[in-house]
Amino acid sequence: MLTSNDYAAIRNDVLGILRRDLAPDLYYHSVEHSIDVEEQGTRIARAEGITAPEDLLLLSVACLYHDSGFLFTYSDHEEAGCTFASARLGRYGISARQNDIICGLIRATKIPQTPLTPLEKIICDADLDYLGRPDFTPISMLLFRELSARNMVKTERNWDLIQVKFIGNHHYFSNDSLQRREPAKAIQLATIKKRLDAAQQA
Repeated sequence: MLTSNDYAAIRNDVLGILRRDLAPDLYYHSVEHSIDVEEQGTRIARAEGITAPEDLLLLSVACLYHDSGFLFTYSDHEEAGCTFASARLGRYGISARQNDIICGLIRATKIPQTPLTPLEKIICDADLDYLGRPDFTPISMLLFRELSARNMVKTERNWDLIQVKFIGNHHYFSNDSLQRREPAKAIQLATIKKRLDAAQQA
């Protein structure tokens, strides 16, 4: 049975592996991103009134592991992350029920996000929290660099077009993110659209 007493060891273990083994050109899907998602997940959960220690533990563990599948594959990394988490957490006596919850949380972050439970909604919002933050631009450029390194995006204009579609289709699920992040996200979208319009008229 996974307990909060094990959390420090679990955190050190997975972050140590991510720091050591993630590809250096994962500029966005880095260990720093996993830590940010862990922090935002905890913040959103408390704002949403999640107080049960086990819920907070499972959410935090899933946040740390949610992108661990990038250690093995770039596409469909969520399933690889679930397998990896299940194997690593076995040493802490994770129960089948807890494993199912953690894997459900990891899988919920797959784009397009389709969360079903309150915790799944929280991890989804934590994963894309940056869309409505002041550091949106530098973080989005990290993703541009990562995708460029894989020939998945060619130019910054192409990236702007992708972002307009992505941000336009995205929505937050928790009340906290809707109130705290949605207004700034709308401004980011308008700014990118304005930049595209200006470039087209130039």
